[in-house]
Amino acid sequence: MKYIDEFREKRRIKGILESIRRISTKRITIMEICGTHTHTISRYGIREAVLPNINLISGPGCPVCVTPPGDIERIIEFSRRRRDVIIATFGDMMKVPGRSSTLQDEKARGGDIRVVYSPISAIEIASSNPQREVILYAVGFETTAPTVAATILMAERKGLKNLSILSLHKLTPPAMRALMESGEIDIDGFICPGHVTAIIGAGAYEFLSREYSSPSVVAGFEPLDTLQGIYMLVRQIEEGKSNTEIQYSRVVTWEGNERAKAVMDEVFEVCDTDWRGMGTIPSSGLRIRDEFAGFDAEKRFSIERIDCGEPPGCECGRVLKGLISPPDCRLFGSVCTPASPVGPCMVSSEGTCAAYFRYRSVVQ
Repeated sequence: MKYIDEFREKRRIKGILESIRRISTKRITIMEICGTHTHTISRYGIREAVLPNINLISGPGCPVCVTPPGDIERIIEFSRRRRDVIIATFGDMMKVPGRSSTLQDEKARGGDIRVVYSPISAIEIASSNPQREVILYAVGFETTAPTVAATILMAERKGLKNLSILSLHKLTPPAMRALMESGEIDIDGFICPGHVTAIIGAGAYEFLSREYSSPSVVAGFEPLDTLQGIYMLVRQIEEGKSNTEIQYSRVVTWEGNERAKAVMDEVFEVCDTDWRGMGTIPSSGLRIRDEFAGFDAEKRFSIERIDCGEPPGCECGRVLKGLISPPDCRLFGSVCTPASPVGPCMVSSEGTCAAYFRYRSVVQ
């Protein structure tokens, strides 16, 4: 049965590719806004399969990658100054380079920096170390934010006083608006992120069609899902339409997860925030509300912002905006590799450079 199912899917993939080629007459550029889509497209050679009419480019879909250099550097500097504080972080953040170090390096030098797979683990660490302060270095999009908000609410119920959050969460739709407003690149349509949209709902992208006449499709992450999403976009563009559609209907709804959104809204408020390569984007971040100021690491520890530029020669900022592809960076694959990354796009499992590097043999 396993082999029969695989055969059927291959036939369906071939059929969708043929359908795309049959209806595609215009040269168009489609941007995906999710690192998982980037890896699917790279792993299965989808980018090359839809050429020459369709140009697939990657956008700011990796939360680790869009975290600006200054926000990387300030947690590294804080870990040096406060060895008494336990820092909990997601694994991808450990190897992201600052100016002269990484969290992984600081851990090797004696910092108590711990990798967690869920924000809830920070509560366990704080409960097990009541005499020490614990900071959760919280990076993520709308997918992660509800779990961090729930962690704060749980910590409050438990009466934990030694846990705080450095909130660096970012919101996806404002970044998409910023890309359209920048005028730096022509984007004919968007493949929207499935996981994020499961939380915020497909309606969050309606502004793209209403204000910019740009169609968008929320797609899943299997190769068949992604190709169907591309087909739906091409069909819209060829027919002169610009709607928001859902391919990933088994997970995504128009309204999203109302309970998750309510938890986020209870704990966080929208704010302006910085994105790597894109500068300050209005209303694109989440900060902790004053009612929960006791859990705000920025306020409790005065973790000041640091002005910090990109590593010399690193083109992550331009990659994240879709202005270049990773091989266009002169460091790619030589100086900058997953074993010795210069920028975050080569570090994260969702990074565009990491995807291009890992699956180079697919298209060679």
